[in-house]
Amino acid sequence: MAKCNGAFYDLSLLLLMLAFSQRFFLVDSTTDPADIKVLKDLKNGLNPKSVVPGSCLSSWDFSLDPCDHVFSIHFTCGFRCDRVVSGSFRVTEITLDPAGYSGSLTSTTWSLPYLQTLEISDNSFSSSIPDSLSNLTRLRRLSLSRNSLSGPIPDSLGSLSQLHELYLDNNELNGPIPLTLNKLVNLKRLEVQRNNLSGKIPNLGSLRNLYFFDASDNELSGEVPLTLPKSLVEVSVRNNSLQGNLPESLANLGYLQVLDLSHNRLSGPVISILFDHLSLQQVTLSHNNFTSMEVPSNYVNSRLIAIDLSYNELRGLLPVFIGLMPKLSALSLEHNKFTGMIPMEYAVKAAVPAGAGTTASFQRLLLGGNYLFGLIPDALMGLKPGSVNVSLVDNCLYMCPAKFFFCQGGDQKSLVDCKNFGPVIP
Repeated sequence: MAKCNGAFYDLSLLLLMLAFSQRFFLVDSTTDPADIKVLKDLKNGLNPKSVVPGSCLSSWDFSLDPCDHVFSIHFTCGFRCDRVVSGSFRVTEITLDPAGYSGSLTSTTWSLPYLQTLEISDNSFSSSIPDSLSNLTRLRRLSLSRNSLSGPIPDSLGSLSQLHELYLDNNELNGPIPLTLNKLVNLKRLEVQRNNLSGKIPNLGSLRNLYFFDASDNELSGEVPLTLPKSLVEVSVRNNSLQGNLPESLANLGYLQVLDLSHNRLSGPVISILFDHLSLQQVTLSHNNFTSMEVPSNYVNSRLIAIDLSYNELRGLLPVFIGLMPKLSALSLEHNKFTGMIPMEYAVKAAVPAGAGTTASFQRLLLGGNYLFGLIPDALMGLKPGSVNVSLVDNCLYMCPAKFFFCQGGDQKSLVDCKNFGPVIP
């Protein structure tokens, strides 16, 4: 009998502890009412037809507490809660699935003081970007990519001092890139490509942690900024309307590896610092108005792997130093106005099998659409189809029959065109 009483006592104590612990955690994890309101307003601001069965937001059931039921059948996904210093639970992430949600971002005040991530990419939101996003004072990642957002980038985003990543690409935003973004001193990645942004690129020199900047496919004008963050590793501003010369200050970007300024209106010389830069690996300046190339003083230490200067107004002889760059394996000088003979250094670099020497061989050598003349170097004549990508079409070369793969795909220029441009050696 004593054993039965003891067992009953132990069972009663266990049930009491379980009830107490469930009650304790239930009370302790109740979502802050202000956070619940933001989540409700966000869902209510959507087009109901875009909240399809199986999507994250279709499961949000506000008859229950969100943080108490996160990752359950009532709140399957779309946000995260964490315990804060006070012991309560707050919403720290909103990460919507790409379910095609449409509607407005202006339906809520965004009063989520503990939110660190807001990710709504790959949906169909179509409002402007609300100033109220500046209430997200702890935000580290803001991703609004690939929606249909319109209007200007609000100056108020410059107050998000903890922001590390800002993705506004692939929308319909217009107006300038705000100068206030220069206040985001912790920003590491800035993507605003594929919008309708205009005006000059602002001074971003204070962004000492920025390593990636993409403003391609916009309507930006003016010159390449003299002051860019020295921390940059990759810069892409292709397909805009930038004008003027390349600034010598690009030499100050000591970590730069990729530079793409193609499809602009840049002019003047391709400056020498691009060819002897100690970290730069890829330069794409095609579809501009460059007229000459400066010879670097120390190209033997260049780390360049790929150079694309096609579709410019480059004139003169093909620069020999390019054929001596130790790591270069891809060169495109197509559709310029180069003349003279193909340097032997180019031919040898294309003919040497990859990995056979201490320097890289050409895997791509595109010289078509110029005014090159003379005989094709013997080193190129021995190349087999598929061994390397070489094109010499649309030049003034003597004897470039289609039996050679690098002469296929286009004829040589007429003798009249070649003589009108310059001397041709038969």
